[in-house]
Amino acid sequence: MSKPSLPQGTRDFGPAVVRKRNYILQTIRTVFELYGFQPLETPAMENLETLMGKYGEEGDKLIFKILNNGLDNKDKEVQVRADFEKVLEGKNVKGITERALKYDLTIPFARYVAMNHTQLSFPFKRYQVQPVWRADRPQKGRYREFYQCDADVVGSRSLLNETELALIYHEVFTRLGLSAYDLRINHRQVLAALAEVCGGSDQLTNITVAIDKLDKIGIDKVKEELVTRGLTADQVSLIEQYLAIKGSNEAILTGLEKLLGHTEQGKSGIEQMNTVMAQLKDQSINIQLDPTLARGLNYYTGLIFEAKAPATVSIGSIGGGGRYDDLTGLFGVKDIPGVGISFGVDRIYDVLEELQLFPKDLQISTRVLFFNLGEAESKKAFELAQMLRARGISAELYHEATKFDKQFKYAEKKNIPYVIIIGEKELQEQTFNLKNLQTGVQSTLPFAELHSISFA
Repeated sequence: MSKPSLPQGTRDFGPAVVRKRNYILQTIRTVFELYGFQPLETPAMENLETLMGKYGEEGDKLIFKILNNGLDNKDKEVQVRADFEKVLEGKNVKGITERALKYDLTIPFARYVAMNHTQLSFPFKRYQVQPVWRADRPQKGRYREFYQCDADVVGSRSLLNETELALIYHEVFTRLGLSAYDLRINHRQVLAALAEVCGGSDQLTNITVAIDKLDKIGIDKVKEELVTRGLTADQVSLIEQYLAIKGSNEAILTGLEKLLGHTEQGKSGIEQMNTVMAQLKDQSINIQLDPTLARGLNYYTGLIFEAKAPATVSIGSIGGGGRYDDLTGLFGVKDIPGVGISFGVDRIYDVLEELQLFPKDLQISTRVLFFNLGEAESKKAFELAQMLRARGISAELYHEATKFDKQFKYAEKKNIPYVIIIGEKELQEQTFNLKNLQTGVQSTLPFAELHSISFA
């Protein structure tokens, strides 16, 4: 028998890791609920046609496709072989695959809204915490199966939504101790204006896909890619001028105004960013305008966000999102605007782990361990353990009567702070020995006093 293993880019999560992940997820859920968002879940897989063509050419390559059932049907063997040949050529063949694992939570959410828009009350605010899958190259902070936490508002064009989403980022990261996070924004209309002055809207995808790689490959490689995508030397020079706009938020707005303010889209995008910045002015939030931010997903139409880990951690992006005013139009339902953000839970976990920001008491589940010292003693111990559980205090009875040393080691390994020992003498006297393993203090108390101990 071969040695058991995991698919590349996936992981098992033991109890210690799950507790830390739940700490992150609960923090995010709590903040989502504070801002009026409701929970939603969608299936792990979607119809292939729902996903394809929604994430740009790079994203489409990373979609995990699912083989249809019945491909071993002998009656269809010739056709199946022919269809597989087409799949190997990069084509999508319904006879081979009609479904895929979801790439993100936004497109499935848009599909949900399109299917249920007549029953929803707008604006509809939902949050979603589920795994997604991408056929990416596994590396530090990048996995093939990972969780996303999304918050979206559909049915509203108000920029107050963008303001509140920025504040949600700030609140979550502050609660997690990531005060040095980096939140950046840009606007897709600004990028569309750049494409316009570079020859037309048909250049937008070419420009954003290349710009989105700036942090990874550098300006020279970006320029090379733009040339390979058909842009002229003058157009590449103009894009380089755009990417060189830096400084304070005010300086960046001024630079964008000079370069793109004469276009209708450029003017609109700049004004909207200015509005959001003004709304956030008195909120003690650090937010930076970043013209290089592109987020190479075709469905974004307005303000876009990216949250990055503190510079001391080489993780990169830990969240992102933006406005998509015609996302449901992809499914035949027009005029439902939307905006949303996503948290990269797996990367946030890695950041908190590296910076040692997880609370120290996360690994304490059981508060009290009752020693097992015999049949009569364990019967009473079980009765008292049930009494503590009824009060909401987690308790265990060691599973068998054995040496003290073994039971103490069990408590220490599970970080159980208190042990209660009831022997033959204590049973006769209706008392118990309570030991605090963190301080070493031990005391003998009557059974009646167990009702008043908090075990905090």
